[in-house]
Amino acid sequence: MTDIVFVLLPQTLLLDLAGPAEAFRLANQRLSNRGLPAGYRLRYVAAQPEMTTSVGATLAALEPLPDSLPDGARVVLLGQPSGAECALQARVPRAWADTRRWLARVVAPRLGAVELVTVCAGTLLAADAGLLAGRRCTTHHESLADLARLAPGATVVGNRVFVVDGPVASSAGITAGIDLALHLIARDHGQTLAAAVAQVMVVYLRRGPDDPELSPLLARRNHLHPAVHRVQDALCADPSAAWSLGRMAEVACVTPRHLARLFRQHAGVTPHGYLQDVRFALAERAIGEGRPAKQAIAQAGIGGDRQWRRLKQRRQAAECPVAKT
Repeated sequence: MTDIVFVLLPQTLLLDLAGPAEAFRLANQRLSNRGLPAGYRLRYVAAQPEMTTSVGATLAALEPLPDSLPDGARVVLLGQPSGAECALQARVPRAWADTRRWLARVVAPRLGAVELVTVCAGTLLAADAGLLAGRRCTTHHESLADLARLAPGATVVGNRVFVVDGPVASSAGITAGIDLALHLIARDHGQTLAAAVAQVMVVYLRRGPDDPELSPLLARRNHLHPAVHRVQDALCADPSAAWSLGRMAEVACVTPRHLARLFRQHAGVTPHGYLQDVRFALAERAIGEGRPAKQAIAQAGIGGDRQWRRLKQRRQAAECPVAKT
């Protein structure tokens, strides 16, 4: 089980906390529904036992900042309202100073054994504690210049939802913190679980930190139709199976003809076209990671080199259409 250690400060943005926390909670719920143990233990720590959040709600019975962290723990630093970040003030409040010292003393020496996750201007606290030297990182677009000033040894990346550099992951703020949490869930337990959590949260998953396109298991999922989602979940869970339209329709509990209409309406593609897209992208990713092409193609459920070449030509034609004269 991974400890998710949320670090709170006065005026912590409540959504920066609640969004990622809810994603991890729902991941535990989905794992439990599958008969699997929980993947995450949520902890809430602070330099003081009570903290008032950005919306005025007070969080009480908070854990003190721990003297040690278990291997694999994730420390999550959260944002504050714009302009209220204590690192930018002449007089640093005690809670910020105590948390900064704790980060330098407990977290910095353990980076690698533990991970650091920042949401919104939480990245400024990481910078103020000296945790970002030599790292690529991001924050809310209004705070990019402040981040560059606080962490001159870091590479500050703008216009990104989130950035992952080794054990440090930073996000642009609020809903981007949910995107980053879903990315971490996918990395821990697979894309299918992350997609299921996103569906419950009614969140459209964005692309990852480095991928130029959406993951094949997450593309065409920005709709709310439960039958189409059920089929997409089944196809993503076992893309190499012998899927006929009839078998897909059984999963959706509709007729084959109706399923084809639903896919075109809500996913913009036929059921078979969606499956082929998933298979192609999985094979392409496996080849890019160094797996032998023949093995990657077979494991993705593609029927040999000829079909692989045909799919590749179709993808290239879709990406670079020839203009009609």
